[in-house]
Amino acid sequence: MDLPEAGGQRRTSARLALGAALLAVGLALSLPAGAVDKPTTSPTAQDRLASARVHIRAKNWNAARAELLIAERDEPHNADIHNLLGYAYRKQERRDLPAAFKHYQRALQLDPTHKGAHEYIGEAYLMDGKLAQAERHLAELERLCGNRSCEEYQDLAGAIAKFKAAK
Repeated sequence: MDLPEAGGQRRTSARLALGAALLAVGLALSLPAGAVDKPTTSPTAQDRLASARVHIRAKNWNAARAELLIAERDEPHNADIHNLLGYAYRKQERRDLPAAFKHYQRALQLDPTHKGAHEYIGEAYLMDGKLAQAERHLAELERLCGNRSCEEYQDLAGAIAKFKAAK
């Protein structure tokens, strides 16, 4: 007496499996071409750099650093990534000037004309009490800009003037 009931359950299970398979096929056919096979992509280093800039504007240094460290792993020869890593290390609550200098120097090694890195390393030197080094980067910015009116020059010149006034 149990046998017919067991057989009925097998048929019901088979019908459910067939229904599920047909539903899956129907859903797959309703998707745009290539959507089924499309692999998910990880953020690129440029995506992470853009995300880090958003975190930097929000002063979320930990999140910015996390994005930049992954971007650095993916693009170790990107001067912009190293420049922003230096900035994040310098600006975080417990600043890490040795790490900031390491990344600014790497950015300048990769791109000696990187105006942002010259400005930021100059500001870091001021934080470290090294006016002469900051002034060297100011002179380099004047050379790179061709004048004294570019933003990076103006920002570092202002920081140097404040530093001198405070002494």
